[in-house]
Amino acid sequence: MNILTLLIFSPLLFGFIILLIPTEYRNIFRYLTLLATLVQLGISIWLYFNFKTGAAFAGIANEGQYQFVEKLHWIGLNLGGMGRMQIDYFVGIDGISVLLLVMSSVVMVIAALSSWEINKNHKGYFALFLLLDVAITGVFCSLDFFLFYIFYELMLLPLYFLIGIWGGVRREYAAIKFFLYTLFGSVFMLLVMVGLYFSVKDPATGNHTFNMIQMMNPANYDAGSVFSVLGKHLLFGLPARTVGFIVLFVAFAIKVPVVPFHTWLPDAHVEAPTPVSIILAGVLLKVGGYGIIRICLGIFPEVALNGAFWLGLLGVVSILYGALNALAQRDLKRLIAFSSISHMGFVLLGIASNTAEGVSGAVMQMISHGFLSTMLFYLVGVIYIRVHDRDIYSFRGLGTLLPRYTVFIMIAFFASLGLPGFSAFIAEAFSLVGAFNSTTIPNWMAVCGSLGILLSAAYFLWTLQRMFFGETRLKGGEIWKLALTDLGKRELLALVPLSLLTLALGIMPSLVFDKINDSVLALIQLIQPR
Repeated sequence: MNILTLLIFSPLLFGFIILLIPTEYRNIFRYLTLLATLVQLGISIWLYFNFKTGAAFAGIANEGQYQFVEKLHWIGLNLGGMGRMQIDYFVGIDGISVLLLVMSSVVMVIAALSSWEINKNHKGYFALFLLLDVAITGVFCSLDFFLFYIFYELMLLPLYFLIGIWGGVRREYAAIKFFLYTLFGSVFMLLVMVGLYFSVKDPATGNHTFNMIQMMNPANYDAGSVFSVLGKHLLFGLPARTVGFIVLFVAFAIKVPVVPFHTWLPDAHVEAPTPVSIILAGVLLKVGGYGIIRICLGIFPEVALNGAFWLGLLGVVSILYGALNALAQRDLKRLIAFSSISHMGFVLLGIASNTAEGVSGAVMQMISHGFLSTMLFYLVGVIYIRVHDRDIYSFRGLGTLLPRYTVFIMIAFFASLGLPGFSAFIAEAFSLVGAFNSTTIPNWMAVCGSLGILLSAAYFLWTLQRMFFGETRLKGGEIWKLALTDLGKRELLALVPLSLLTLALGIMPSLVFDKINDSVLALIQLIQPR
């Protein structure tokens, strides 16, 4: 069996086992889920260390660029005189994919550890959790657009139920809002996907194809097709390829989320249980960024280049809007949700720069934010599970009451605000360097991005001062003092690796850059051919 197939579908096996085990053995479910995520983590680490770099480079639009490839005929339909419809099970990874697989595997392990707090319908919860794990992993491995779309849509179902059943007071509202937002983007993505299918032919067979790598090569487009690179087709008064790019970008921007497509995120985070918030921030947002890089830039590079100003502008607006909203929040979880919008804006700014350093910074920001947002939401969950309150003004002087917890919250806050020595500093620095060095976006966007770092320092330091310093005062009085116990062994087991990872990436960013460099250079060459 191909290693990527094993990585994608191994959680499904554990999910079936959970469904077969009687409900009275519910305590086994959490251990099986943790084991499934640890198996995935082990496989992804093996992929990382066995991923080859510096080899003869074929270009991002060449299948030889991708490693651990498996390509099997999946769906075939004879169309008579119109040829044959062929959909392949086609998986493979490049440097960007392998880093996101490792990051998502770590996040899923932490989410599994956090799932100890789930106290109802354990079988349904853990089965949906593992189904979501399959969908996330499949998205990062798929090289066939049809297969990518299936995994992309599959994420919706478990997330809808995980928020709607195990969430907070307004869980139904948050789940429906999330579902409708994401489905809105996905429906129109399907139309563009079909249009691309009828525009591209596999040079080996002469049949139309969903192969994303073939879609990246202008030579494979029919001259008269709607998305032909040289064509003059118009949709709604715009070139068809521009419309295709916009539709796909909006679908992925909802996931990132980019302002103004962000309003589902704070509601979903506030109502979702801690492990689902961890997955939303740690992985789901990165699916949006990955889709923009892999599909929007890969398939429509000339549109991305021409529209770089607008991409950069949306990135800057997201950075500043998210940071200013975070400053205004009283709910700690909502504050971190808005900070995620701000930090993911750096991903879009780096992508818009169309430079190697900017795109490298964008990928590093996705990896860094995956670990840091996981850490932050886990820490919020620790407080909430003890006293069922997240209001910043309900707490004062937690530093003397919870010394170990305070150490980790300080690490997470200082790392997130871009302190040198941590991963976020490298990510944001490279995104800004790329923006300053770019010929496609103005320098003032980089200056505005820098203001976002200043604002993040303001809301994180202000929160730290309000909640953790000074004389201990708690809204719940002595009852809360008894309930607010310091971190236990399971919680330390989750937080220590996250702290070490963000520190390691800050000191040795080559752990990321060495793996992604070939893929980033190929993408830049595709966008800006010499």
